[in-house]
Amino acid sequence: MKSLPFLLACLLPLGAAAQSHTVAGRVVSAGDNAPLAGCSVVVKHTSRGTVTGPDGRYEIGAAPGDTLRFTFVGFRTAEEPVGRRTRIDVVLEAAAEAVFEECVVEVSGMQDAAGPVAGPSRRRAGSAALPFVQPGREEYAHYEENRFRSALQEPLSTFSLEADGASYAVCRRKLASGRHPEPDAVRIEELLNYFSYDYPAPEGEDPLSLVVDAGPCPWEPSHRLVRIGLRAREIPAAEIPPSNFIYLIDVSGSMTGRLPLVQASMKMLTDNLRPGDRVSVVTYADGVRVVSENVPGSERRRIKDVIDGLTASGSTAGGAGLECAYEVAGRCFIPGGNNRIVLCSDGDFNVGPSSDDEMGALIERQRKQSGVRLSVLGYGMGNYKDRKMQLMAERGDGNYAYVDDMREAAKVLFREFGATAWAVAHDVKMQVEFNPALVASYRLVGYESRLLESEDFNDDRRDAGEIGAGHCVTALYELIPVGVEEHPAGTVDALRYQGRRGVPVVTIPSSETLAVKVRYKLPGERRSHLMQAELVDDGRERLTGDFAFAAAVAMYGQLLRLSDFRGGATWDEVIRLAQLGLGNDPEGYRREFIDLVRVAQSVCGDCRSEYPAPEPVPHSAPDAAPRSVSSAVSAPASAPGGSSGSVPASASVPVPSGASGSAAVPADR
Repeated sequence: MKSLPFLLACLLPLGAAAQSHTVAGRVVSAGDNAPLAGCSVVVKHTSRGTVTGPDGRYEIGAAPGDTLRFTFVGFRTAEEPVGRRTRIDVVLEAAAEAVFEECVVEVSGMQDAAGPVAGPSRRRAGSAALPFVQPGREEYAHYEENRFRSALQEPLSTFSLEADGASYAVCRRKLASGRHPEPDAVRIEELLNYFSYDYPAPEGEDPLSLVVDAGPCPWEPSHRLVRIGLRAREIPAAEIPPSNFIYLIDVSGSMTGRLPLVQASMKMLTDNLRPGDRVSVVTYADGVRVVSENVPGSERRRIKDVIDGLTASGSTAGGAGLECAYEVAGRCFIPGGNNRIVLCSDGDFNVGPSSDDEMGALIERQRKQSGVRLSVLGYGMGNYKDRKMQLMAERGDGNYAYVDDMREAAKVLFREFGATAWAVAHDVKMQVEFNPALVASYRLVGYESRLLESEDFNDDRRDAGEIGAGHCVTALYELIPVGVEEHPAGTVDALRYQGRRGVPVVTIPSSETLAVKVRYKLPGERRSHLMQAELVDDGRERLTGDFAFAAAVAMYGQLLRLSDFRGGATWDEVIRLAQLGLGNDPEGYRREFIDLVRVAQSVCGDCRSEYPAPEPVPHSAPDAAPRSVSSAVSAPASAPGGSSGSVPASASVPVPSGASGSAAVPADR
């Protein structure tokens, strides 16, 4: 018995060494010593992490044997061993000059539903990458691409405006797995609206600014390209009304490999809560469970503990989950506040009401009765139901984002928190009138799923999109000027009872090419407000800055979806235009885009052939016997900004020179 105290004395130091302690510090840029807000700080090889605040400061629990990993878009990843330190300040170097090496990816334990993955497999270095695509099981809504319209016969173009960017992340994930995205997965407006632009801030009472300009069309030199841009007013977090958030989390079996990324994402959103905010957590699988209800935002630790305790199994009763979430939102409703359900799912509902029509009707009925909005965060691949996720966000008057890694989670839920959480303008609609004396025909680039009838513009009963605080929205039109010998809008025979067609009658002579009108509603109001702007084309012959970058993104989208109107578009021209528009790129998203274009060029080729038909999907379960895949990879330049995802032990992922390729947040396997 005398040896017991001696044994305990020997073990105490070992126990103390294994105990976690709080580490705090500040992350700044090496160039100007500026604080980096939203930098991901993760305990390496775990899903424990946080992000830096507006002043670059962070706080996290870690043990002496742990290593902290610091990642931020556009900067080199840094790692620091914890040891006995309680303060770790980090200076991150810009990664613009990073060189990426060719390497071989060996992945075991992954099976494509249609067999082995064809062609090289590419993924963003350092990302929490999702596994290879299972073609044929993902669902995307089909819309016919907008064609040219006659400015004389159809002078009005009307559509709903939203700032969603989900399609950009979906396409990025597809390319990262070495596959050409399905054409229906490419929504060009969401590629454009993934990025911010240097539009002027709103002035006066309007919460939106409106700018219009024109330049040459880079894929058809004889055409003109018109850019219409809006910017929403930024609102300090302290001025956003209190929020009543319902975290509605899919914990069914299909989310097993995705749940860690969901948990890390929602903890990031939780870090933005204020004391006056309220959070409830509802989960659904075989059944529905209210895990916590109406927890104050000041109790972040309690909310995170609830999130950490979630596990995935069972089928997917999504309809019942939504009904329950709306009920909880009604019980916790904050009058005049931001009452919003945040749904995290892959959209693969299979119990109870599950069809698109049933989900759309359920959400629309609940929204009108309760006034609660629905934002949708998509996760996963292989069985991902993009069509359903987009529909639910549209019917729920909310935004839609796809989260493929922690960097995207940081973008959506931290850096753009105000835009994600609070809309400054609701039911936003645009109508453009073209002058047939100057414009022969026009084509709206993208927005196929958001088209409206001309009469809908002035009808305040007609739902439309919402724009969050600080968000930018961009629309592009390709114009064929009068005098250009083309008739892509088609021709019709002369009318018997109305005289000749094709002869413009301009009652008010004007040098204006077009006129733009925007309608929006302020939060809580039922009557819309009107904004207007006109364009007189000055004949600009070069694209520069933001305009060049937006044109590059549109060209990229047209190449990806094999557009009938891509004309002389090439990947090299996309890169050239994007480089003209790099400008001020503090988060590195534009540099990452250029790297992604290079990956697309390698994966998709010259995009002159038709999209390859999907291979037939076997009727066997998706978890069939694993197949090993080995591919040579030329990796795109990574723009680190969030924690990376764990990969199988047999995988070797591409990493930039000087950066670490280790993972922190596991994703699908």
